[in-house]
Amino acid sequence: MALTTTAAQMVAEARARIAEVETADAIAMVDDPDVVIVDIRDIRERQRSGYIPGSVHAPRGMIEFWVDPDSPYFKEVFGQPGKTYLFHCASGWRSALTVATLQDMGFDAAHLREGFSTWADQGGPVEKETDT
Repeated sequence: MALTTTAAQMVAEARARIAEVETADAIAMVDDPDVVIVDIRDIRERQRSGYIPGSVHAPRGMIEFWVDPDSPYFKEVFGQPGKTYLFHCASGWRSALTVATLQDMGFDAAHLREGFSTWADQGGPVEKETDT
């Protein structure tokens, strides 16, 4: 069965209409108290690869519900006026789709263009969970 739209096409269409942040620019934003970095990767990805210090983990499957103040799943972290929200995944594909969807909902956000894949290589800080 042939698809009418491929995943790659969806990502390209999303990227054409959302704000994208380069890795070096995102690294400079890490300590900015007005920036909320949101990691939408699966928990196993975060455990395996580490994560950006201070980032909020919001699984991709729940994000629309977590940002919607009328949803019973709403999370206060997404209701902070004046904050800049920067979403990321591993390679920038899921976060592009996520931000396009959130933009459609009226939620202003940007995404890390190359995702977490280039973060550490470009000098971005990485935290790892420690076994206790």
